[in-house]
Amino acid sequence: MQVTVAAVQATPVFLDTDATVEKACALIKEAADQGARLVVFPEAFVPTYPDWVWRLPAWSDGTYMSRLYSQAVQVPGPVVTRLGEAARETGTYVAMGINEIEGGTLYNTLIYLAPDGTLAGKHRKLMPTGGERAVWGYGDGSTLGVVRTPFGVVGGLICWENYMPLARTAMYAQGMEILVAPTWDNDETWISTLRHIAKEGRCYVIGVSPVLRGADVPAELRGEIYRDATAPADADWMSRGMGTIVAPGGEILAGPLRDQEGIVVAQIDVEATVQAHRRMFDPVGHYARPDVFALNVNVRPQPAVRFEGAEAPSERRRSGSDPGAAPFA
Repeated sequence: MQVTVAAVQATPVFLDTDATVEKACALIKEAADQGARLVVFPEAFVPTYPDWVWRLPAWSDGTYMSRLYSQAVQVPGPVVTRLGEAARETGTYVAMGINEIEGGTLYNTLIYLAPDGTLAGKHRKLMPTGGERAVWGYGDGSTLGVVRTPFGVVGGLICWENYMPLARTAMYAQGMEILVAPTWDNDETWISTLRHIAKEGRCYVIGVSPVLRGADVPAELRGEIYRDATAPADADWMSRGMGTIVAPGGEILAGPLRDQEGIVVAQIDVEATVQAHRRMFDPVGHYARPDVFALNVNVRPQPAVRFEGAEAPSERRRSGSDPGAAPFA
């Protein structure tokens, strides 16, 4: 079954959720008009990736973190509903990177919208990288799941989670055939990573990061968020894109697209290619050695507090998914 997939390489409207979602909905339609059945957006696209974590110390975060908190997305919530409507109107699956909020904690989250407009699943980044740990909490194994579509099994890992061999193995073990890899990384070595994962997992890989320059940060925010020594100039690239789609053998099908907004599209055929590649190498099948190596994955939600007993206040159980639920059940 041949289908078209798309990596949307776009600039978010910096720290403006409503405007970014409006732009995203238009881009979903644009990708669908090109035949896309699966549309993938960058890491933390709504309302923006917090670039300042690489420029400023965490103790000077008051202004910009307050803005990020005020613009963060509840799941489920109005933003998810709006994106779901765009998926329904276009008949597409959408993978969208967001800044999710639950209580007083932010998460780097990837949500999946189905063609009927429903939330098909979400994944919270397990391990924020470096300065990101001052922004986002840790995800848990309860959201390490896949989405089954008519054209293939879709899973996602966010940015440098893709460098975690055991996380990749957990995804392969769930039958993942298409990996979506939203990211902020956008150098040449990242393309090598995508190609390696495609060949290792015998799966298609769709990688995309935003494009963002200093000029895309409103001047008044640059003055509030960045110090003079760290403020990006108008022409400075904060993220260069590098949207790429890779085949199960590691061949690049489309991209990389660099230093511009655009939609990278390619035709894929899971049925015709993935099994053919896995005949020679199946990392969690005939090429595995469970008698030598073992991996245990804890898919239980990990709330900060557990209330036990029949009268436990369930509304206080905070985690990535319902207690006891399997990933993306």
